[in-house]
This record gives sequence, structure tokens and C-alpha cells, in this order.
Amino acid sequence: MFDEFFKRMAVELSEAKGSVSAAAAELGLDAGRISKRRANFNKHDFREKAEGLAEEQKRIRQLERELREVKLEHEILKKEVRIFSRGERNDSDL
Repeated sequence: MFDEFFKRMAVELSEAKGSVSAAAAELGLDAGRISKRRANFNKHDFREKAEGLAEEQKRIRQLERELREVKLEHEILKKEVRIFSRGERNDSDL
């Protein structure tokens, strides 16, 4: 069973990769479940728009997104290792 933290990380990974399918393939999950979670997550997401930002600010945002992606992948892998080591994986929970 995946907890809320893992589900949110899966959504954020799909956003960082720009593709639900790519994130689902990487995580070994069903893309439909990630899409559903992503739609719900985005309803409540009030992120700033990048319009009107200086080039340096845009670059900073890009680097922050890349860093967030790497951190998410790292956390997801750590979580997966714990789940697999306990034998608790259940794909239908996401």
C-alpha cells in the first residue's frame, strides 16, 4: 500500500518528467492511476506562473525543477527498496 507521500511524489515525478507514461514506466505503475492523482493534485495547486521573469529567474526555476526531480527519484527509490524488502508492494493502491 502506498502512502500519501509516495503518491504525491509519483505525481511530482510525472510533472518533472513532463509525462505520466514515463513516470509510470519508471515506477512500474499504471499510468491511469498517476493521471487521476495528478488531476486531483493540480486542482489544488496554486503555483506561480513563469511569465515576466528575467532569464536568470527562469534558469533558476528550471534548475530547481531538475533538482526536485532528482530528489523525488531518490526518495521514490528509497521507498521502493523498503517496500520490496518487506514484500508489501501493491500496485493497485496508487
